[in-house]
Amino acid sequence: MELMQLFVTASIPVLKVLLITALGLYLALDRVNILGEVTRKNLNTVVFYVFGPALVGSNVAQTITYQSMVNMWFMPVNILITFVIGSMLGWLLIQLTRPPAHLRGLVLGCCAAGNLGMMLLVIVPAVCIEKGSPFGASDVCHMYAMGYASLSMAIGAVYLWSYVYNIVRISSRRGTQDSNQSSEMSSTSDQATTSGQLKQRIVMVLKTINLKTIFAPASIGALVGFAIGVIPQIRKLLIGDGAPLRVIQDTAHLLGDGAIPALTLIIGGNLLQGLRGSGIQKSLLVGIIVVRYVALPLIGILVVKGALKFGLVHSDPLYLFVLLLQFSLPPAMNIGVMTQLFGAGENECSVIMMWTYASASLSLTFWSAAFMWLVARL
Repeated sequence: MELMQLFVTASIPVLKVLLITALGLYLALDRVNILGEVTRKNLNTVVFYVFGPALVGSNVAQTITYQSMVNMWFMPVNILITFVIGSMLGWLLIQLTRPPAHLRGLVLGCCAAGNLGMMLLVIVPAVCIEKGSPFGASDVCHMYAMGYASLSMAIGAVYLWSYVYNIVRISSRRGTQDSNQSSEMSSTSDQATTSGQLKQRIVMVLKTINLKTIFAPASIGALVGFAIGVIPQIRKLLIGDGAPLRVIQDTAHLLGDGAIPALTLIIGGNLLQGLRGSGIQKSLLVGIIVVRYVALPLIGILVVKGALKFGLVHSDPLYLFVLLLQFSLPPAMNIGVMTQLFGAGENECSVIMMWTYASASLSLTFWSAAFMWLVARL
């Protein structure tokens, strides 16, 4: 009975996401045409430059302090582990399925980057207020949940826009350049040594990596939020009812509130393309689902239990729950924003998102309940 109650508690936040996604799908229908392709692209741009940075910055500034950063030092490491292991599994999947060149970055990104922002901000605080939550008083749980989710969102944004963004960008360009480069490579292949080809490949990658994306709007929002949160003098000016410049924080928070529903509506609208299909390999879809919902969560249990055993994390059930949940999330929605920005793999991304988020309704509920049961016994 206890496990069933945990399952019901875990299902409510996931259903909220599904309802908003369904609304986005409806608004994108041709007969409704409120959230058409052009509108989604424009809304994507607004989210990228305005809503996203405001959401990351305002939540980080409000909930992160120097002491909380010290207590949560392992979370950035944990997120890095999810990206590294996800990338390794994604590379293995690419070797097995051999997708087209312009989709390899998309596949790698979907395996590496989970939805560390919106999903955690919706699920974790919502779990706190549900009956049967194992995390204690709802108000205290909610406060800490926002801090954990905000840090996860900020770190995830930095990793996403500095790593996955470049992978998707390079892959989209490579898809259009491969045909031109193939004749040039064949004419020089007899003369080039293996080491020479390796050096040429490294130089090509270094030239194409855009280091400016480390300072993408969401990353800048995270850095600003950290500065406000951990520097007491700045924090007193902006955070709190008596802060003289609190209107700035309130405005940023107001803008940030639009990011989650906007992103969820966009993903719902993009699912319409997924329903129409794009000819993507079924083995590729199955592989991504297995990576994100089977392999990564199981590996995550080993990582978090190992970190707890060696004293790298404190035994706070809510903190451990968030660390575990970071391994079981669906692909980051902003990957869809990236494919639209570069105009490569949009339809395939829609199909991937449709099936992974449809599967998430079951997998997230299952893993959330399993993780709540597990952390209560660690």
